[in-house]
Parts: sequence; C-alpha cells; structure tokens
Amino acid sequence: MREVRVFFHDKCFDGSASAAVFTAFYRSAIHPDSRFEYLGLAHKASNLFDPEAFRGDENAIVDFKYSSDPRVGWWFDHHQSAFLNAADAEHFRRDRSGRKFHDPKYRSCASFIAHVTAQRFGFDPAPVAELTHWADIIDGALFASAEAAVALAEPALKLTLAIEGSRRPDFLPRLIPDYLRYPLDELLQLDYVQQELVPLLERHRRTQALMRELLDCRGGVAYFDLTAHDLEGYNKFIPYALCPAAVYSVGVSRSSFRTKVSVGSNPWQTLPEMENLASLCERYGGGGHPRVGAISFEPDALAPARQAAQEIAARLRASLVQ
Repeated sequence: MREVRVFFHDKCFDGSASAAVFTAFYRSAIHPDSRFEYLGLAHKASNLFDPEAFRGDENAIVDFKYSSDPRVGWWFDHHQSAFLNAADAEHFRRDRSGRKFHDPKYRSCASFIAHVTAQRFGFDPAPVAELTHWADIIDGALFASAEAAVALAEPALKLTLAIEGSRRPDFLPRLIPDYLRYPLDELLQLDYVQQELVPLLERHRRTQALMRELLDCRGGVAYFDLTAHDLEGYNKFIPYALCPAAVYSVGVSRSSFRTKVSVGSNPWQTLPEMENLASLCERYGGGGHPRVGAISFEPDALAPARQAAQEIAARLRASLVQ
C-alpha cells in the first residue's frame, strides 16, 4: 500500500479542507490503494519544514508555502506570499512535473485543488462540494455581516472554532478523513468534535468580552494586544463586530511556538483603494493575502512584534487620511 503524507496549513478550515479534497482526488484519480497521514504546518519565525518529515512514498503540501525539497511531489497554494525566497519561486517556475500549482486568485485552496484536479486529471469534485463551498466562504470572509461571522450559527463556523482552538495533536488528523465520510452537520455532532467544541464556545464568549475591554479603535484601525492572554485561536471578526467603522485590524497574540501579528481588513467596510496587507507583512518577514496577512516572531520576541504591529497600525491609519 502506498503511503501518502499530506502536509497542510494547521489550525485552518481551508487547510484541513484542502487536505481532504487532495485525499479524495488522489484516491480516486491517482492511486486508490493508498494510506494517508496528515501533518499540520504552522507559520513560524524559522524552520517551517522538517526535512525528515518528507518520508512518505508520496509527499504533498496544500495551502502552505512552497518547498523545493525533491521529495515533495505535489503542491497547491493560493497565497500571494507562497514562496520563502526567490530561489524557491524560481524552482517552482522551472518545475515540469505538472503536479505543483499556484494561483492567488482563488478564495480558498480547497476550491483551487478541486478545480485544477477536475481540469487536469478528471477528478469529480461533486462529493466535496460542501467542503469547497464553505472553504470559499470562510477563507474569503463572505459572511452577511461581522455579527453573523461571530455568531457561529452554521456547522462550518463551529467546526472552524474547534479547528483553530483545539490543542489535541490528533484532532485534525482524525477530522480530515471524516470530512469525506459525513456532511458537516453530522460531523459536528460526533463525540470527539463536541468534546473540543463545548469549552471553546465558552471561551469564544469570554473572548468577546475581553476584546471589548482591550480594543483600541481609532482612525479606522482596530488595534489589540492579547499577549497576556492565551487566545491565539480567537475569531478574527470580533474586532469588526465591536468596531464596525474600522477598515483594518492589527492584533498581537502569543502561543507556545510564536508571537504573531495579525493584520486584516474589514469585509464590510471596504474602500476603492486598499492597502495590500500581504505586501505590508512581507516587509517584516510575513505574508498572506492582499486583504489579510500575518507575521510570525519567535515566542519570546514580544518587543519586536509589538513594534511591528504599532508601525503597521500607524501606517494604515495614515493611509486612511491621505
């Protein structure tokens, strides 16, 4: 039996959905007799990839940065900031395998994989249509309002809370194959999902109250610092629900493996000309999409992370008065 290792953007609905869509494609169009293993990847200040991990008979990366390691056979990504350096970008341009794909025009990587594999390999994406539909909505922030995004009424949004907040290393490797077995409303009711979700829903309510106290909403930018609280997996739409006039948000949070600066734009408060947040974050070693980006620092690098966040907030405020 062929062993396929799928590396995906960890703690991300689109990342996990992309791993499931790739699994469905590979199993139906490439090699049906395969065993899959799922390994989450996180954006860190250093060491994004462990070279020893690429030991499957087939190794695939989805919804994450490019690796030029010759053992990586498949790659799909839709981020503007898809390459760690110019050498990786050139390596991708020269690739002739027909198994590595990049297109930042797609809202989600899951729908990108479904579309490309349908066109190139004859994959039928109908069985994963619910997954790609919600990956587009969640990654593209296509909600009716900030309040709807925070209310978490839909099963996919509750699953997103569990995905982003779970600390069990076996949670997503168990969830990903179950995407292909159950509709999302049934998946949500499984015991192991509910065990993660129930305490996270209570934390979600507390986070809203905490952000109401911490949020600095001035000059069209909602700024917050959560480094004193263990809340990296917060709902990124809370600032816009609390500060609907904000065009941008800038936040600092901390986890065991990084200090993170998150930079976003309000989907319900757009302007004709918006700052490219991926390009802005790239100046500090980060990246992302034009409308949302992030920067990862070492876990103890609070001072430089806060400085970067404050500089970005000031730049964004200045851009709104020009």
